Amino acid sequence: MASFTYTGRTAQGEVTSGSLESSDEQSVAKLLLAKSITPIDIQAKSATTAKASASTSKEVQIHFLTPKVALDDLVIFCRQMYSLTKAGIPIIRAISGLANTRSLRLRAALLDVMDNLEKGRNLSSAMSQHPKIFSQLFVSIVHVGENTGQLDSAFLQLSQYLEREQETKKQIKTATRYPTFVVFALVAALVVMNIFVIPVFAGMFEKFDTELPLMTRILLGMSGFFIHQWYVLLGTILVCVFIIKHYKNTQTGRIKWDHWKLKLPIIGDIVERSLLGRFSRSFALMLNSGIPLTNALTLVADAVSNAYMHEAIINMRRRIEKGESLSRVAAASGLFTPLVMQMIHVGEETGRVDELLSEVADFYEREVEYDIKSLTSKIEPILISIVAVMVLILALGIFTPMWDMMGAVS
Repeated sequence: MASFTYTGRTAQGEVTSGSLESSDEQSVAKLLLAKSITPIDIQAKSATTAKASASTSKEVQIHFLTPKVALDDLVIFCRQMYSLTKAGIPIIRAISGLANTRSLRLRAALLDVMDNLEKGRNLSSAMSQHPKIFSQLFVSIVHVGENTGQLDSAFLQLSQYLEREQETKKQIKTATRYPTFVVFALVAALVVMNIFVIPVFAGMFEKFDTELPLMTRILLGMSGFFIHQWYVLLGTILVCVFIIKHYKNTQTGRIKWDHWKLKLPIIGDIVERSLLGRFSRSFALMLNSGIPLTNALTLVADAVSNAYMHEAIINMRRRIEKGESLSRVAAASGLFTPLVMQMIHVGEETGRVDELLSEVADFYEREVEYDIKSLTSKIEPILISIVAVMVLILALGIFTPMWDMMGAVS
């Protein structure tokens, strides 16, 4: 008896795959037809291939130091799956070929997906076993692609969506690289001043035994606290971090924290537009794939990765379930600009909500791209002002008493 892998379609039109043991391909086809499954592809599975897969699976060892699956790896995976499925390659063979990836976590997940496919599960069900790699949105798009026979289009849509996410993250990293470096340099300079520079001047001032200006006394007190009571400073920082993390882990705290991020000066608007662009793009992708409106809102609420917006979108879904229109609940949410509201209203009237939501996503993404490019020019004056204040404090605290003492000596 030989082992065969098959891909077929059930009486309801769903794509299914798995493995059977029989004497030849014709016998496998008869067994499938007896189960009301129309065979699409039947391939002999050699014992050596099975052993190789098993040994490969054993070699993949995941631990807490193993890097997470990068967005680049998912983009490449979706692109390759699009090419393979469009070419008519069976799913199991495609997954088997793509399992040889540089990401250990993705490799282990794909090997497990392949194992589930061979047991008769569909692709979306197998991927849903790995929520940390394949999100609900990802799995839902794949599920729709399976049921409609357009799995290649589903992976094409996912690759385009992930590429936009990747591009936005790269732009944000580029824009924040310079401010992050300056802030790090300021903190390092503050530490060096308190530990090495100010104590030298403190010893010199003590020899003159004169009354020091207020700014000098503040600097000397800060340096002494930094050197002799550093454990109090460190303990305070650790306690504050623990309290903030604990607060963020509560539902109320997480919602308020994410809402506060949207209200930050300069970057708050960028974060909000970025999240709304993700919402619009994800929502359009869901509707274009044929997912019902309420289900799409539930999935998109998780895709935005913001607890405050998550609650607002879930409230939109609840109101739609009560019979209200999309444009009305969107206006009541307070998330969208008047221009976007007009586009949603027109899309609802013309039945082209998905197309106009794509336009909304393009609008937000253009806004975010422009804001990110000008972010450095907006933050730079603030950083320069902080440096100027630090230099001024140092000058007043160190050089003013030196000038006074020089005047007294002369």
